[in-house]
Amino acid sequence: MEYVQERVTTLHALRDRTPEAPTDRAAVVVPMTEREFGGLAVERVLGALETVDPARVVVPLRASPGRVGPVREWLREFDLSTEILWCDGPRLERLLADHGLDGQRGKGRDVWVGLGPALSEEYVVVHDADTLSYSPAYVARLLFPLAHGYAFSKGYYARVEDGRLYGRLFRLLFRPLVRALADAHDDPVIDYLASFRYALAGEFAATSDLVADLRVQRGWGLEIGTLGDAFEHGGFEGSAQVDLGRYEHDHRSVGGPTGLADMSDAVVDATLRILLDRGVGIDHDALADRYVAAARDLVRSYAMDASFNGFEFDRNAELEQVDTYADAIGPPAADDRLPPWRDSPITVADLREAAAADLREVATADYREVAEE
Repeated sequence: MEYVQERVTTLHALRDRTPEAPTDRAAVVVPMTEREFGGLAVERVLGALETVDPARVVVPLRASPGRVGPVREWLREFDLSTEILWCDGPRLERLLADHGLDGQRGKGRDVWVGLGPALSEEYVVVHDADTLSYSPAYVARLLFPLAHGYAFSKGYYARVEDGRLYGRLFRLLFRPLVRALADAHDDPVIDYLASFRYALAGEFAATSDLVADLRVQRGWGLEIGTLGDAFEHGGFEGSAQVDLGRYEHDHRSVGGPTGLADMSDAVVDATLRILLDRGVGIDHDALADRYVAAARDLVRSYAMDASFNGFEFDRNAELEQVDTYADAIGPPAADDRLPPWRDSPITVADLREAAAADLREVATADYREVAEE
């Protein structure tokens, strides 16, 4: 049985146990899109949260106007103190634009919207809504280190399904990228990033003090950008990672507008932004070469691990992904991170007022449509 420690405190699920944790002092942020509405995964997540009974559940919702009403009514069926924030609402969008906070939209922007209201609680937990294997124990496990003096807690898990290794963006991009950075640069944040067993996991918890200092990446760089700020405000001593077991959720293709190739650009950008913030100069061409070499070595190891377990493994497909991800390595784009809520030009009250007005307007429109029918 494995229980090796990393440089960040690593908590292992050596038995099926839900530890005592301050769930009643925590807000759980669950970003959701209309695509997940009514699905088995989100049903499981929300049903499990009913048994957890956190202080509040904040749902930043990305949806078209016609879907907001049905989603809102469906969420009311769960015995939870739920706050819905329609991320596409016109008043909310205008509020952000008026204060220079408009721009690229994505998961990170949605989470940032949800983090503001969540700060009213002592602790904040963030996790995805598409987890088929979700357990009520996850929230307590993520919160446990925070109740014992840590400021930041990250989930990790095995991405194994149907006799195959998943977690491709982490395995084939992030891990070898960090290894390539470590080969040429001596900065403690690289060791910090390398300490997390699944750095791209969407599940984390933090004190509201730390969350208020997060500069949130707007898109798929959210998870890595969060680690960079967690290092600055919590460091090795204030950070932990928690075993959440095996995880099952949606898989993405490599190509396409929301595929892994597009996500790789954001992951690389967020990773190199962390180094740029710390004044580390990078030769990007040399980094790309070192990355490819490190990734190819890891593919060989993954192939052996898969064979050992009797899993399917397409070595050529994995190597093709490595070549695709190598194209993403270059200087970070312009910094468009959202500001920490501690320094935000809008208040949480402003955001809540705009979001509530948008929901009232949608409810009125829904009523009109029903009356007209």
